[in-house]
Amino acid sequence: MSGRLGMSRWASYLIAAISVAAITVVLIPLRTAINSTTIGFGFLLGVLFIAIIWGSMPALFASVLAMLCFNFFFLPPYYTFTIADSQNWAALTAFFITALAVGQLSARAKQRAEIAETRGHKIELLYEELRDAFERASEAEALRRSERLKTALLEAVTHDLRTPLTSIKASATLLLDESKPSEPQETFTHEEQQTMLRVISEEADRLDQFVESIVDLARIEAGDIRLRRNWGPVDEIIDAAIARAESLIQNHQVNVFIERELPVIRADAQAVAEVVYTLIDNATKYAPPGSYIALHADRAPNEMVKIAVEDQGPGIPPHLRQRVFEKFFRGNETASSSQRVEGIGMGLSIAKGIVEAHDGRIWIDDGADGRGTRVSFTVPVGDVDEPRPVDARMKELMASDSIEVG
Repeated sequence: MSGRLGMSRWASYLIAAISVAAITVVLIPLRTAINSTTIGFGFLLGVLFIAIIWGSMPALFASVLAMLCFNFFFLPPYYTFTIADSQNWAALTAFFITALAVGQLSARAKQRAEIAETRGHKIELLYEELRDAFERASEAEALRRSERLKTALLEAVTHDLRTPLTSIKASATLLLDESKPSEPQETFTHEEQQTMLRVISEEADRLDQFVESIVDLARIEAGDIRLRRNWGPVDEIIDAAIARAESLIQNHQVNVFIERELPVIRADAQAVAEVVYTLIDNATKYAPPGSYIALHADRAPNEMVKIAVEDQGPGIPPHLRQRVFEKFFRGNETASSSQRVEGIGMGLSIAKGIVEAHDGRIWIDDGADGRGTRVSFTVPVGDVDEPRPVDARMKELMASDSIEVG
């Protein structure tokens, strides 16, 4: 290896000498036709190319040879190193210094370019490594989330499909067995038959709700949610959600507080009522019996109305407040060890999709005095230029500071 480097180094000096000799041969016939300054520029050009191609040391060697050739062949008296005119000494000295400077600067520029190219190559390699590492990490994270989602989906399907199917199957089997003409057996009373039929109906509704939630979630994730926006007061939306949740809130005290002169909103009332119902449903699952559930509706910045549902449950730890909006996530970690929260873990995910489709947002805070959970979301008041109807009921609402129900 060192032998090859030595040969290459000697070759660079040889090429430098040949280059200077070639320039000299070309310029000698022209020395009477052109001045010494032009000849000096010719030698400088040669030194420049040698510095760029071969580096500083061959350029230094070429500068010395160029100075000697310039003196010997182009400064009178010719073919001697004697300089007759004192001005030629200044010209020769300036040429030599310029040749040295040009050679060194060109060589340094070449060296810096090589260093920059090497660094650029290293940076490119590092970038490739980082990109590969990021892709591997992304694939691992995607795989981890996929596995977590499959586990959650399996748990949801196992529990929320098998449980109602088991109840339906058991009730239907008992009713069918009773209707078979077989050995005498004790028959069910009319009340018992009605109870089993009610179980079949309720569990079928539960399965229907499960399938409907799956479809809704798929539409939201596909961006296929269609909103039917109309002007309407917030209190009617809250009343509709409370009426639907009547069976859920029997063991809770529900208080509703609506800000005075709250503007009507332009939204899909049914979809927003679904969000409020979902939040009430979640509150009843975690809040202890006898505790209160509070609903608030207030103005929010940027022409928005904020609706919040607050409970007195165990609360949601900060590190889970984003995860609760993931599909199939269940907040059993926030419940007591003896309390198993029912549900398929899609309600809040669907609620988030509905809110974001209205250009709003949904988030979780601590409840009053740091106790419980407060889930808030915003919906738009609507386009400022559109007229907003105010009905008689809204006028009645404006006459009071708040409304309390329950």
